[in-house]
Amino acid sequence: MKSDAKRLAAEMAAIVLIAAVIGIAWNHRLLLNVFRGEGVQAQQTPNTAPQAPSATATVAAAALPLGLMQVKELFDAGEAVIIDARDRETFRKGHIRGAISLPVGEAGGLIPPFAERTPKDKLLVVYCGGYDCHDSKLLGEKLLAAGFTQVFVYEGGFPEWQDAGHPVTKGDK
Repeated sequence: MKSDAKRLAAEMAAIVLIAAVIGIAWNHRLLLNVFRGEGVQAQQTPNTAPQAPSATATVAAAALPLGLMQVKELFDAGEAVIIDARDRETFRKGHIRGAISLPVGEAGGLIPPFAERTPKDKLLVVYCGGYDCHDSKLLGEKLLAAGFTQVFVYEGGFPEWQDAGHPVTKGDK
């Protein structure tokens, strides 16, 4: 019995040691950068020009997610602008009551006039067609890049809202 326990402990120690060595070998560049006090830099994509690292480099802004209950509370209190990132035809077929249509595909032309009439610190909740739809995240990033400071993404989107029985409407408004 004692010999089995010792053998098991030795095998476990060997597995942990091997995993540690593999982890260090796999991440050696990252670890060296951290030990040198250098920041972690994002990898360049093939279509972007390399940029010189700066001491004040910031991480790209991303809109934070909100759940159904949080969005419903903001909706009921009238504290947020609800934005539909889906195309206009889908918006006409049904959307959260009071939402404005700002299709992500037309964002380049629609964000400037929206920014002129909306305070930059206004709370914005962007949604689209649910968890499989990423238009709301893309539009949220564009709104953050345009200077808006409180941008959130409702990941459940219109399907979750409608399934919960919350107020919806059809048409352009």
